[in-house]
Amino acid sequence: MYHTDRALRLLRQGSGLTGATFRDGQEDAIRHIVEGRGRLLVVQKTGWGKSFVYFIATKLLREQDNGPALLISPLLALMRNQIAAAERMGVRAATINSDNQDEWAEVEARLNRNEIDILLISPERLANERFRTQVLAGIAAQISLLVIDEAHCISDWGHDFRPHYRLLERIVRTLPPNLRLLATTATANNRVMEDLAAVLGPKLEVSRGDLNRTSLSLQAIRLPSQAERLAWLAEQLATLHGHGIIYTLTVHDANQVADWLKTRGFNVEAYTGETGDRRQELELALLHNQVKALVATTALGMGYDKPDLAFVIHYQMPGSVVAYYQQVGRAGRALDSAYGVLLSGEEEASITDWFIRSAFPTRQEVADVLDALESESSGLSVPELLGRVNLSKGRVEKTIALLSLESPAPIAKQGSKWQLTAARLSNGFWERAERLTALRRDEHRQMQEYVSLPFGEHMGFLIRALDGDPGAATPPPLAPLPTNVNATLVREAVAFLRRTSLPIDPRRQWPTGGMPQYHVSGRIPENLQAQPGKALCIWGDAGWGSIVRQGKYRDSHFADDLVAACVSMIREWNPQPTPTWVACVPSLRHPNLVPNFAQRLATVLGLPFHRVIAKTDSRPEQKTIANSTQQARNIDGSLDLTGQPIPRGPVLLVDDMVDSRWTLTVSAWLLRRNGSGEVWPIALSQTGHDQ
Repeated sequence: MYHTDRALRLLRQGSGLTGATFRDGQEDAIRHIVEGRGRLLVVQKTGWGKSFVYFIATKLLREQDNGPALLISPLLALMRNQIAAAERMGVRAATINSDNQDEWAEVEARLNRNEIDILLISPERLANERFRTQVLAGIAAQISLLVIDEAHCISDWGHDFRPHYRLLERIVRTLPPNLRLLATTATANNRVMEDLAAVLGPKLEVSRGDLNRTSLSLQAIRLPSQAERLAWLAEQLATLHGHGIIYTLTVHDANQVADWLKTRGFNVEAYTGETGDRRQELELALLHNQVKALVATTALGMGYDKPDLAFVIHYQMPGSVVAYYQQVGRAGRALDSAYGVLLSGEEEASITDWFIRSAFPTRQEVADVLDALESESSGLSVPELLGRVNLSKGRVEKTIALLSLESPAPIAKQGSKWQLTAARLSNGFWERAERLTALRRDEHRQMQEYVSLPFGEHMGFLIRALDGDPGAATPPPLAPLPTNVNATLVREAVAFLRRTSLPIDPRRQWPTGGMPQYHVSGRIPENLQAQPGKALCIWGDAGWGSIVRQGKYRDSHFADDLVAACVSMIREWNPQPTPTWVACVPSLRHPNLVPNFAQRLATVLGLPFHRVIAKTDSRPEQKTIANSTQQARNIDGSLDLTGQPIPRGPVLLVDDMVDSRWTLTVSAWLLRRNGSGEVWPIALSQTGHDQ
């Protein structure tokens, strides 16, 4: 039985607003669930209040002595404010996830005592056998409502497909037909909704809202260079009212943009997948207007809710319309007007191309993993696989995850090891990969079309792309922002890009299996390790990166400007104890390139240069080898000392590119065990390959 008055009281308790009323469609969705009218898909724009639907429905069902609800969401880390709202209305919410293992036993005990109203889990938890057999099996018969949040993740047509959501398809098939099921999403075009209907049931009802955002003023500005975009941000952020988010495509760009804006006096912070324990602190800082903006990757995406966000600016173009609509839709939910500005630059095409190409394993990668497993009947762990295949850890883990989620799966996990099963990988796997890769290419072209639109046409374009009614689009409420950039600021941005540097963290452990030719394994003794080092830039980036690339592959000589830049970097860094001499990493392919640079650097620093390390035999370039274990083996035994006396003082160890860090690690180990002082590595560039 559904009671309108009770539902409204819960809405007001949860929102903290005594005059709150239901939005269009909200109460209908709650009633539909509580009265058990069948499975429901709610497609409503970001900020509409989908979480109120499932929390209020859960509370009403529990008050009628029904069992607990189960919520599956990829956003547990970003659901803190929703859970707080649920608790205000008396909904007892708990979560089991990889970050709260010390609380699992207590949560399970509370479940058994019927003291939890809604259990929140990630889709990955469904792949955990212990959870399925010891937790889920115990409450499965009592579950009154299954909620699938961000349901577009089920559909491999969706912009944010999560492989573990495929497990839901199997679970939904086993559910009683009368079990209440609610799926919610903000971004689903017709293609995605058809996919969801196929997975969640043919009688899936759909509640779909209006896609238009009357408060948003959308604009796209083409500024090819990063320096131009940094200058534009610094100029416009000074005049933009309120607080917002600046999205970047990479972690490196998020950190770099945040650092630049800080040098211009702005109170901003970077927020990425590497932010770690500070995530909640930064989310709250933006929520309470303690920072002007967060410069974020998509780590700050679905689930973050700040109704009065005044602007969302993209530093680069996202890969798809649905991803962009979802991100820009964070702005202006509770404001009459807000800006959504997309800055488009030259590097975005190659970044998006990398994301598209790396979304699925290649046929060769799959063959390499399956061949390695076939050669070992007892199976292989991921570290053992890395010793057998020339693939990065990320590529191995992605390949394993996707293969293990196939039905039937060609591989399965036994303890820590992966083994082959009797099943063979179906051709459907490759057909899906090809279909989705082609779709991603189409979506990228669609975004390029979006960038070229005149001001005023962007909202209609987004609505049409999402299969809504473009006639519902309203004119932008704000005038466009300037598209020109201040030439002085551009020059200052170029100088900034050229004076940033990156850390080189020393390796402290030899690889699994050690270095047989050097007869070492386990931990590297501290007195034989390299010190923390510095790299001038990332290979090919907007600062010095393109000049390093030109010097290596076109000129076969590194420019004097790079010597001066390294001198400035070293003097600002000021490593202690101060280096008293300079050495370099040798190369058989380019025998004079790095020594010539190191000699010129030493001359400007007023230090002696000694060629004391030699390459004893030719090996493939480290950048051609994909994981750390294989890269270490590639270096093993290939470096030695020339026999010249080793100076006793601290040394600057120079290389042009740092990739796996094994070359620097072995060089430092050779120098230190033969009497040198501290070894301070410096490199002209990082390849990014090791990240």
